[in-house]
Amino acid sequence: MFNHPFIILFLSYSCSRANRNRPKAHVGTCHHLIRSLIIYMAVSSEFFGLLLVTLLVVPLTEATRNSLFGSSRDDVQLANSTTWAVLVAGSSNYFNYRHQADVCHAYQILKRGGMKDENIIVFMYDDIANNTMNPRPGVIINSPNGSDVYAGVPKDYTGESVTAANFYAVLLGNVSGVQGGSGKVVASNPNDKIFVYFTDHGGPGLLCMPNVPYIYANDFIQVLKTKHASGSYSEMVLYVEACESGSIFEGLLPEDLNIYVTTASNANESSWATYCPGMDPPPPPGFDTCLGDLYSVSWLEDSDSEDLNTETLEQQYLKVKTRTYNNNSSEGSHVMQYGTLSISNETVSVYQGSASGNSSMNLVQSFDSMGVVDQRDADVYSMWQTYKRLTEGSQEKEELLKNIKEITTHRAHLDSSVDAIKGYLLGVGHGSGRDEGSALVDDWDCLKSMIQTFETHCGSLTQYGMKHTRTFANVCNNGVANEAMEKVLKATCSSYNMGQWNPAIVGYSA
Repeated sequence: MFNHPFIILFLSYSCSRANRNRPKAHVGTCHHLIRSLIIYMAVSSEFFGLLLVTLLVVPLTEATRNSLFGSSRDDVQLANSTTWAVLVAGSSNYFNYRHQADVCHAYQILKRGGMKDENIIVFMYDDIANNTMNPRPGVIINSPNGSDVYAGVPKDYTGESVTAANFYAVLLGNVSGVQGGSGKVVASNPNDKIFVYFTDHGGPGLLCMPNVPYIYANDFIQVLKTKHASGSYSEMVLYVEACESGSIFEGLLPEDLNIYVTTASNANESSWATYCPGMDPPPPPGFDTCLGDLYSVSWLEDSDSEDLNTETLEQQYLKVKTRTYNNNSSEGSHVMQYGTLSISNETVSVYQGSASGNSSMNLVQSFDSMGVVDQRDADVYSMWQTYKRLTEGSQEKEELLKNIKEITTHRAHLDSSVDAIKGYLLGVGHGSGRDEGSALVDDWDCLKSMIQTFETHCGSLTQYGMKHTRTFANVCNNGVANEAMEKVLKATCSSYNMGQWNPAIVGYSA
C-alpha cells in the first residue's frame, strides 16, 4: 500500500512533466491538491521533512514550483497586470437586435467579474434599446427569460463612430486616431491582458460594420501584428461571431503573437441566430426579432453559470463547440480556434473577471437542439414575423411588405449577378480552389478593387452579399483582369436600378 510521501512525490513529478508546455501563469488542479496535502502533513513531525525532500528529489519546473508554493515573479506580474476588453456589435437596425444584445450581455459578465468601466470599451450603434419596435423600451434581453443587459453599458462608440478605423485605433491605443466617441482606447502595458469580442455579420475574409468600409482580414491581422510589435500586452484572447469567421484568421494569424482566437464558424460556413420568434425556445411575446446568436449565447451562458476561476478557456471552447454544432445538425457551425493555443490552458477569469457562477442572467445552459436561422436571413425572417402580427390593411403593414420585397429583390439580383461572374470569368468549376488552411486570397488590394468594381455597376453588396466575397477572391486568384470583370458587370447590371443601394449613397464596402 502506498504511503502519503510516495503519493506526493509521484504526483509532484507527474505535474512537473504535464505542465512543461503550459503557460507559466497556468495553475494545475493537481498542484492545488499537492499543496494542500503537503501543508496538512507538514504540521505533523512525522512528515515535517517532506517539504525539503520534495524540493530536493523531484525535478520541478519553474512553473511547477510556482504553482506548488505560490511565490514567483509571475505572481508579481499578475498583480501588476490589467485586463482590457473591447466589445464590438458591428450592425445596426432593430432586426439585428441580437448583436447588441450579445455585447451588452458580455459587458455585464465582465462588470460582474470586477472589471472597471475605464478598462472596458464598447462599440454599439445604440439604436435598439429605445427603438419604437422594442416591446420593453430602454431594456435589452439576450435570452427568453433573461434580465436586462443594457443597464449601465458604457456608450463609448455609437452611431457613426462605430467604424473599422476607430476599432483599429482603439486596439492600438492610438488616441489621436479615433474620430468621435469617448476617445477611450486600450492603453495597455506589457504585462496586461486583452479580451476582444466581436459579433455581427461577416463573409469570407471580412467582418461587417454598420458604417463602411468593413474590416478586412489582412488589415485586421496587420493591426494585431503592430500591437504585438509594440510590446504593449502579454496575451490577447479574441471571440468572434460572424459567418465564415474562420477565414479572418486561417492562413493569416501567426502562432507566435500570444493571441488566442475562437470563431463561431470555420472559413466556409454561416453562423446562426437563435432565440427567434416561432422557434424553440421563443422570445417573449412582442419580440419579433432574434435575441441572440448561437455561438455567442453558448459562451455567454457558460460564463454565467460556471466558476470562471477554475474553468479554462479550453474547457469553455469545447463546451461552446459542442453546443454551437447544435446536436450535430445541419443547422449548426464548427467553432474553431487559432493562434497561440497554449493560452487556452489559462482560466477564463483571467480575461472575463472572477465572478462566481449562477448569475441571474441565464441560469440554465441547454445542450438540446436549438431553433436557429441563418445569420444572413435573420433580418427578413424577423420582418415577416412583424408583418404577420400587424393589422391587416394598415399602412404600416403595406410599407413593411414593400420594404421586404425591395430587400429580397436586391438580394436575388446580387445572387444572379455573381452567378454571371462565375459563368463568364471562372467557368464551370468556378476557378481553382485554395489548399485547406490557406488564406482566402494573396492579393487583398485586388479583392477590394473587385468588390468596388462590382458595387459600382451592380449596387452595394450589403451585409447579405458579403457571402460572395470568395467568388471575387477566386477571380483574383485566377489572374482575371479588372477590365474583364468590368465588362461582364456592365453587361449584367446595366439595366438595374440600384436605388437606395447605390454606393454613391451608402458608400463602398471596401
